[in-house]
Amino acid sequence: MSTPDPAAAAHSHGGHQHADAHAGHDHHGSSLPMAVAATLHCLTGCAIGEIAGMMIATGAGLGNGWSVAISIGLAFVFGYTLSTMPLLRAGVAPVAALTVVLAADTLSIASMEVVDNIVMVVLPGAMNAGLVNVVFWIGMMISLTAAFLVAVPVNKWLLGKGKGHALTHEFHGMAPVVDGWRRWVPNIPTGALVAVLIAFMLGGLVVSIADEAGWHQEASSLPVASVPHGIVR
Repeated sequence: MSTPDPAAAAHSHGGHQHADAHAGHDHHGSSLPMAVAATLHCLTGCAIGEIAGMMIATGAGLGNGWSVAISIGLAFVFGYTLSTMPLLRAGVAPVAALTVVLAADTLSIASMEVVDNIVMVVLPGAMNAGLVNVVFWIGMMISLTAAFLVAVPVNKWLLGKGKGHALTHEFHGMAPVVDGWRRWVPNIPTGALVAVLIAFMLGGLVVSIADEAGWHQEASSLPVASVPHGIVR
């Protein structure tokens, strides 16, 4: 009869306790902060993809349909990429990491994209405003806020079922693997991503306001044609 390995038993017991504690943590309603954090993480990837898609479509002179399609595609790409990087740093194989992320984030990203694009289409002039336009940036802020508010309960529901962000949460506390190519995988905190995204959008809004103010000033400074003296109307 083989003697049980104490280290393996301890690891198994510890993993069981961790799973029980994690499940209890979720089912007692305290998963809301985790849902908010998971939503913010997904939202940054979605927002980067959305804005990049709009820039590409605008630069190429494409219509609204192509703009929406490219933005959605890039939103999924950036969303999956940001969620995969912590798993790669934790030593998970690339295919396994992508498989976990696909199962964890797809519903969250999809719900965001549906709401985000519906709001952008419904808001008057938002899709056709262009990147240097106040309407575009305000519309983007409104649409991303709406997407966040819808995705938080979606992620909370997934966490309660042991799905969604719960599938990747256990990897986030693991020590990073710094050997080989994994040491080049960036470690970008969600807070930093959110801060950069907000700064970028506010910058776009400020530039748009300045551009519009400059246009009005230029228009108002144009000389007004005067009627020559001596001409009777």
